Amino acid sequence: MARHPAAVAWEEKLKGIFDQIDDWFEERYGHVYPLHPARAERNATSNKEDDGLFNLGAAYTAGFGSKYGPGYVVDVKLATLENVPEDIRAQVERKVVEFLREELPKAFPKKNLKIEKDGSIYKIYGDLSLGEV
Repeated sequence: MARHPAAVAWEEKLKGIFDQIDDWFEERYGHVYPLHPARAERNATSNKEDDGLFNLGAAYTAGFGSKYGPGYVVDVKLATLENVPEDIRAQVERKVVEFLREELPKAFPKKNLKIEKDGSIYKIYGDLSLGEV
């Protein structure tokens, strides 16, 4: 299925932010938990989502049933078989959100993007228009 070039560019910029955040986490905490046996070591693949302890990204949602409407659901996973305490997962999530609040305005200076907790997830929402990406 062909996608609009501006949508592709928008998501590539967003992925670039997540890749920066991933690098930060991997450098500081990539050694804290043993890697899942089926997971590639950090930098072993061409996509940061596919290797290392952290898998960070976002997926578009139409926002049905959400008070914020359409946006990108922030996805934070740790690729380990170890039991990661919920408070540690929450700390990682909050730090990702902190980075996003700092980096989104830099990557999308003409957009009014916000990130808030939407139920049990964080969501990036606001001006998702494809002009001036």
